[in-house]
Amino acid sequence: MRVDRFLSNLPRYNRQQVRLLLVEKRVRIDGKVVSDPHSEVLEFSCVEVDDEVLQVGKAARYFMLHKPPGCVSATRDPQHPTVLDLIDEPDKDDLHIAGRLDFNTTGLMLITNDGAWSRRLTQPQTKLPKVYYVETEQEIGAQYAITFAEGIYFAFEDLTTQPAQLELLGPRSARLSIVEGRYHQVKRMFGFFNNKVLRLHRESMGLLHLDNALKPGEYRALRTEEIHLF
Repeated sequence: MRVDRFLSNLPRYNRQQVRLLLVEKRVRIDGKVVSDPHSEVLEFSCVEVDDEVLQVGKAARYFMLHKPPGCVSATRDPQHPTVLDLIDEPDKDDLHIAGRLDFNTTGLMLITNDGAWSRRLTQPQTKLPKVYYVETEQEIGAQYAITFAEGIYFAFEDLTTQPAQLELLGPRSARLSIVEGRYHQVKRMFGFFNNKVLRLHRESMGLLHLDNALKPGEYRALRTEEIHLF
C-alpha cells in the first residue's frame, strides 16, 4: 500500500495532514525517512511518525514441513492434530499454510506469516507445478497419461482439469505433476478409472523439493534462496 494511503486510512489524519507530514519529512518506513507519497508500506514494514510507531515491523517467516499422515492441514481442529501443532515457534498463531494437503496425504508443506508470498504460491493463475508420488490399488494403464494430459471433467465443479503429466514408475506407482489444487484432485483423477489411491506424497512445489533430511513431522526454516524461488 502507498504510504499516503496507509496514513490517510488512519482516523487521526486527513489527506492534507498526510501531505504535510511527508513534506516535513516526519514519516519513516523501516527507519528511513520518506517524503514520496508513493513509497510502499509492506505487511512487515515498521511505520513511524515523529518517533511514534504506527505499525510494528515484524520478521517474515517461512518454514518447510514434512507432513505426516493423520494430520489436518489447518491452524485449529477440535478433533485431530494439526500441522501447526508440529511447529514449535514463538507467535505461531501468526502462521498459516500455503497449499493444503489431505488428512492422510504426506510430504511437502509450506508454512509462513507472509500473506503476499503464500498467495503467489496458491493463486490459480500462477499455475505452480506440484509433483506427487502416487501408489494405487490397481495397475495404472497407458491410457491414464493420455487422459490426464487431455484433462478430466469434474461435474461437481463443472470444469475440466488442467493438463497433467504422469510418469509411470511401476505397475501401481507413478509420479504426477499438476498445476491445480482442486478438492481431492489426485484421488478423483485416478477415481475416473475406478482406481483407488493408497498412498499420496507431495515431493515438490515449483522448484522447491522436500528436504530428504526431514523425517515425517519435522520442519526447518527455508533458506533465502528457497524463499526467492516463488
